[in-house]
Amino acid sequence: MFKKTILVDLDGVLNTYTGKYDENYIPPIKDGAYKFLEKLYRNYDIKIFTTRNNLLASKWIIENKLDKFISDITSFKSPAYLTIDDRCLNFRGDFNKIYEEIENFNVWYK
Repeated sequence: MFKKTILVDLDGVLNTYTGKYDENYIPPIKDGAYKFLEKLYRNYDIKIFTTRNNLLASKWIIENKLDKFISDITSFKSPAYLTIDDRCLNFRGDFNKIYEEIENFNVWYK
């Protein structure tokens, strides 16, 4: 069975990141992230998107027992059916509306 790819951001989506970046530390897993990926995995191919060091991200994924759900870790937003990110907007065909959303944008944790 072919599964569509879902690209999921690591910081701010799967972990408790609040904007204080430390290149040597990835914050703890966010409540509900394990169950979310477990459910998503049933119908989708899951790739993690992160600008973090891949070795550090891989270690974090393994320590949190998420590796069984993840097919790849990438620092590039590769082709995907859908992207889940804490810093994105959904373009709905209206440039004026998207511009307004850009000007008023805040990440969920601020």
